[in-house]
Amino acid sequence: MKKDYSKLWVLFKSMFVLSACTFGGGFVIVSLMKKKYVEELQWLEEDEMLDVTAITQSAPGPLPVNASVIIGYRIAGVVGSLTAIFGTILPPMIIISIISIFYNQFRANPYISIALQVMRAGVAAVIFDVVINLAGNVWKTRRLLYIVMMVIAFVATYLLDVSAMIIILTCLAIGIIDLVVQIWRTKKSGGVV
Repeated sequence: MKKDYSKLWVLFKSMFVLSACTFGGGFVIVSLMKKKYVEELQWLEEDEMLDVTAITQSAPGPLPVNASVIIGYRIAGVVGSLTAIFGTILPPMIIISIISIFYNQFRANPYISIALQVMRAGVAAVIFDVVINLAGNVWKTRRLLYIVMMVIAFVATYLLDVSAMIIILTCLAIGIIDLVVQIWRTKKSGGVV
């Protein structure tokens, strides 16, 4: 696939703005990336963004940086990845540097404390939106295996306090087994994989 380097400035600018205006962690920015790159710019398909979300959650490191690596690479190869990473990490570096200089004033300011508490409600709403979108897309597959895995993963995490890493690795193993079975069935029936 030919990479489009003309999109680098838009990629940097959009990653910069998303990263600068996002509070609440990775799930919030992934939701905003979906709106920007799937719905607005139409650089990615919905399924691709779901794959990006799954990969970024499974890979080590900050979720926004992982997502920017994949999205940037998809748009313009290695140069796109570097552009997207730079656009993603620059705002937090600037903001944290400023906060560290004025840390004592921020810590004691009641207005900032209230603003941060209010932002939690917004963050919770955005994370809820991500959960609903992801669950809806799993439901749309109509694959009983995926729906059951989603429910079991939720129960294991929420009610049984099972480590997320165990759940991710288990789902990965089940996904690989499912893929192997699908390939085997396709070859057995003489179809194309």
